[in-house]
Amino acid sequence: MHSSITARDALCLTLVLMLLGCSSVATQQRAQQQQQQQKPPANSSPTPPEDAAADRIDRPTSEPYTGDLSIFEDAQRERNLQINRVMDILKIKEGSSVADIGAGSGWFTVRAARRAGASGRVYAVEINEDYIKYIDRRAAREKLPSVRTVLGSEDDPRLPARSVDAVLILKTYHEIAQPVRVLKRLRAAMRDGALLGIIDRDGEGDDHGLDGEQVIREAGQAGFTLVEQHDFVKPDNMDYFLVFRAKN
Repeated sequence: MHSSITARDALCLTLVLMLLGCSSVATQQRAQQQQQQQKPPANSSPTPPEDAAADRIDRPTSEPYTGDLSIFEDAQRERNLQINRVMDILKIKEGSSVADIGAGSGWFTVRAARRAGASGRVYAVEINEDYIKYIDRRAAREKLPSVRTVLGSEDDPRLPARSVDAVLILKTYHEIAQPVRVLKRLRAAMRDGALLGIIDRDGEGDDHGLDGEQVIREAGQAGFTLVEQHDFVKPDNMDYFLVFRAKN
């Protein structure tokens, strides 16, 4: 009798285990089907941010300069660009935090660092890693510990939020592939009342220059308003100096 009960119990237990196994398989199959429904096709692209298309520009740009940095060190450059007057207009003074976008050899970086002093800070932003190393060596050689180099990207200067009082884009704007995105991220890095200066020359975009009105339109799209406009930064009258403030 005990042997008969044991066999029956074993049979019942086997049936229960089989049912549980079928249920588990069915549950796994349903979960896999749900995951496949939620997962995009393998050949699809991620959905871009809502404003990504609107931020894109439809105009030519110049290839970023990658050559010898000595061309930025012409002895007449400081006088021609009247860089001290530029810094006055951007209100760069002792203790200021400044960003040099497209810093190149660090020509403006070191001048801004001397003006801002030991209590200030200057971010030298470059997308060329070799130039970053060059500026690091230069700042050490010229004993300017307030200089911080930043390796940016084509659409992001990678500056800390609300970290700067003044920004200068010196003869580099025509090389920026995604200027509206860069300017939007610069705006996020600027403190209340901070000023953005853009010095460039008239051109078509792919000839190392860009029409100033185009710059003003793109800056407006990024949330800036023009507050000053000058043409003193070269005797040939081809260069312009635009000064912006973030819109409220």
